[in-house]
Amino acid sequence: MNYRVITAEQDGDLVGRTQKRIGAEWPEFMLHDPVANYLTLCYEKLPRFQFVLTEIGSGHVVAIANSIPIQWDRPIEDLPDNGWDWALTKGIDDLRAGRESNILCALQIVVFSPYRGKGISTRVVAAMKRIGSESGLSGMIAPVRPNLKCHYPGTPIKDYIAWTDKNGSPFDPWLRVHFRLGAQIVKPCRTAMRITGTVVQWEGWTQMKFPKSGQHEVPGALVPVEMDLEADTGVYVEPNVWMYHSAS
Repeated sequence: MNYRVITAEQDGDLVGRTQKRIGAEWPEFMLHDPVANYLTLCYEKLPRFQFVLTEIGSGHVVAIANSIPIQWDRPIEDLPDNGWDWALTKGIDDLRAGRESNILCALQIVVFSPYRGKGISTRVVAAMKRIGSESGLSGMIAPVRPNLKCHYPGTPIKDYIAWTDKNGSPFDPWLRVHFRLGAQIVKPCRTAMRITGTVVQWEGWTQMKFPKSGQHEVPGALVPVEMDLEADTGVYVEPNVWMYHSAS
């Protein structure tokens, strides 16, 4: 099957409509990180870095991807612990300040459910890298969400990312996609996203009850959610994994 990349610069309406569909592809609580509101500015101000992948012939949209250029002049090993939230905020701050960006940061890739398991993710990451290269950026970083970690919420992220398959590739599918395209695992970013809500909000997001304070495993979460009934607060701090694609 052949596919076509269409950026928001080329067809903003198509990409914008597709963005509105992705809520069904994520656990509900993942849609409530306040930093994600900056994605709207990415579509408005950085449309060439937001794109969909469509099936040639049918025109069906099979995936959507978001990325942002940032300025980063320090060693890759110094990338901060608050990965995704930091990257999106940093990119918008750099844009507003007029700072010249030199590297692309992947933010989100969603392959729609009917098209998973067909190698689409590899095509999307490769397309994202190509757009960055064509834009004069020197490589790409990514705070990768290791999607199978939700089945091992009690396993420390540093241990999880060390797991490999029989071929020596990363155990996690998303880490493996980047790895096979030449990326290196840099380190965990342990506070990549922070999502806070009231107990009632968390009950609505998860369709669960929280009868006591403490850590609770919820479907789709990579680590347990910390609930404090007295403070009426639930906090989810998601770990991701910094990966780096060099320009070569």
